[in-house]
Amino acid sequence: MRSIGLMGGTFDPIHHAHLIMAEEVRVALNLSEMIFIPAGEPPHKAGRHQAAAQHRLAMVELAIASNPHFTISLVELDRPGPSYLVDTLRLLRKEWGTDVELSFIIGGDSLKDFPDWHQPAEILAQLTRLVVVHRPGYEDSPINNQQLETRLPGLMQKVCLVPIPQLDISSTDLRRRIAEKRPIKYQVPEAVEEYILTHNLYHTSTESQ
Repeated sequence: MRSIGLMGGTFDPIHHAHLIMAEEVRVALNLSEMIFIPAGEPPHKAGRHQAAAQHRLAMVELAIASNPHFTISLVELDRPGPSYLVDTLRLLRKEWGTDVELSFIIGGDSLKDFPDWHQPAEILAQLTRLVVVHRPGYEDSPINNQQLETRLPGLMQKVCLVPIPQLDISSTDLRRRIAEKRPIKYQVPEAVEEYILTHNLYHTSTESQ
């Protein structure tokens, strides 16, 4: 059976922590491929300026070019409106059918909010696994897990924990560093850094590109 990992995000910009996370999960779960899904209009980030979709897509393409197991889906960029995960999964299931295992990656800090996502029960129904990766500061708590299960029955049965190397890199900090003319070298792939400089992205902290 085809086993696919899904990694969504604004990737504004994509950085090495994203890539390490994706590769660690791919290998740990023996996935056939890892698909990056750049968000079109992230509903949880409404009102925040972000780089235009074509820039974010181009940076992802540059970042994953050297890994033959990494690909991109335009499913969220090609449709209008908010990029709700449940709609994305329905479209992918319609395209690929049910004979495909889908594993979606989230950070440990996002798990506590998962029951508040748009139609979370339907998201779980579409997924084989909800892969939770350990980010800096994340602590797995049986008490918290029990509370989550109470809020969304069946959640913890789908959760798969995967430890990853702890790199405290964030897109928010990278945008701030660029606006403050501080270095981002070695935090993003070299091709991504060159793209950001060439297109003058994130020149100010509030600028919409």
